[in-house]
Amino acid sequence: MRGKLVLFSLLFLFSVNTGAQVKPVGYKEPVTFTTQQDHQNMMDQLGIKSLRPGPSGNESAPDHANYDPSKADPYPELPDVLTLKNGRKVTTADQWWKQRRPEIIEDFEREVYGRLPEKIPPVTWKVDIQEREFVGRTPVIAKQLTGHVDNSEYPLINVDIRMVLVTPANAEGPVPVLMMFGPATLPAPVQPNQEDLAKLNTALRELLARDPEIKAILDRYPAYSPLTRATPGFGFGQGMQSTEPPSNQQLIEAGWGYAMIDPASIQADSGAGLTRGIIGLVNKGQPRKPDDWGSLRAWAWGASRGLDYLQTDPAVDAKRIGIEGVSRYGKAALVTMAFDERFAMVLVGSSGKGGATLHRRVFGEAVENLTGQGEYHWMAGNYLKYGAEESKFGKMNASHLPVDSHELIALCAPRLVFISYGIPEKGDALWLDQQGSYMAVIAAGPVYKLLGARDLGVSNDYMKEKMPPVNTGLLEGELTWRQHDGGHTDTPNIKHFVTWANAKFAQKKPW
Repeated sequence: MRGKLVLFSLLFLFSVNTGAQVKPVGYKEPVTFTTQQDHQNMMDQLGIKSLRPGPSGNESAPDHANYDPSKADPYPELPDVLTLKNGRKVTTADQWWKQRRPEIIEDFEREVYGRLPEKIPPVTWKVDIQEREFVGRTPVIAKQLTGHVDNSEYPLINVDIRMVLVTPANAEGPVPVLMMFGPATLPAPVQPNQEDLAKLNTALRELLARDPEIKAILDRYPAYSPLTRATPGFGFGQGMQSTEPPSNQQLIEAGWGYAMIDPASIQADSGAGLTRGIIGLVNKGQPRKPDDWGSLRAWAWGASRGLDYLQTDPAVDAKRIGIEGVSRYGKAALVTMAFDERFAMVLVGSSGKGGATLHRRVFGEAVENLTGQGEYHWMAGNYLKYGAEESKFGKMNASHLPVDSHELIALCAPRLVFISYGIPEKGDALWLDQQGSYMAVIAAGPVYKLLGARDLGVSNDYMKEKMPPVNTGLLEGELTWRQHDGGHTDTPNIKHFVTWANAKFAQKKPW
């Protein structure tokens, strides 16, 4: 790896493009904060003097997280998903769509994930590369795409969304596609044949030999070829943590396509990056206000822009596009599904707090972990209030949140939601609070039933119901749950997700 980096550095040094980049004039430079400075800036805006520290994930630490189920529910009463703020009960689908759902969205946008700005620049998609490749032994058409965000109003920040779309080459028509958060790389880029590779190596050696020191090294190794053909392999996503074939291979072999969208090309996963990326571009390089969007909502926005393209591609079934993610990207996948009704399905892998797990639960990861400097950038600035120990508005905790994650899941109704977890013994840590996620799925069930869909098929008593045994899926409804016997990955559940979604699509229900 180090040798490749040296070669790339040498190639850069020999590049003929030595001109300096000219910065646009007449624009205010972006603010450059450290994460600590940005976090403090938001605390100052909110009038927070101190925050409670989040518990440690180290079970031997003095401030370790709680893993005692008897202490996990200090705030057992969840906001009633079917009660309006005026106290009236929601009894019809029309009341849900026109009254209750907008109330829940408003609370989530203001207090948890942040609002989308009124004016976000448009995105123009371009297919950079299209070629015939293989995933496993299946021929595919792979497209590498760039979604350029118009930055004409603030050219100091550039945002280019990276996405790859892969569909079976021999499909007879448009196929379902699962969009996944992760590196947007082609699965098996076509490589030069041996004759072309030899020509490239000859030219590269001649270029490198212009430096006498490098020439002396090359003379010592006359048979050395700087460029070699890559060895095929499967290192896709979280599949390396599983004995199952990689997720992309499973999808392609099932006749589906997949898209990889790179969240880092949309918004950085750090507080220091909040004045850059799409959030920084819209804010013209200035810090956020308390109800501005955080990284989770920004990644979700980027996924929606990827969906804009997918709906125009003739190889894609525009009505059968889903979104997937694991861990922090599982949170982003659920947020995407909740706010964009065009997505038909979601696979939420091991998402934890800020995703499917109840905010009010005190088991493993806590709200205070999300309000601290490490993860606060995922959320709206206002979310910090719920970790406040001392502030101008007093002391607040998770019980003061106007919404909880069961309502985020309910925003997806009646569309297809598959909540996936692994087991702690294999690395899907107790920190994620699998039971707390199961409780949220249970509590979201009444909305599914109100809209004519099916929930898990158990009671809606979230305080009583316990998770089913591992590898026992509750997959009869549109709202589903399955805990596999693997680790921090959803790869073992891909085949179950595809089978379940295909069966639901065959029912041709108007979700």
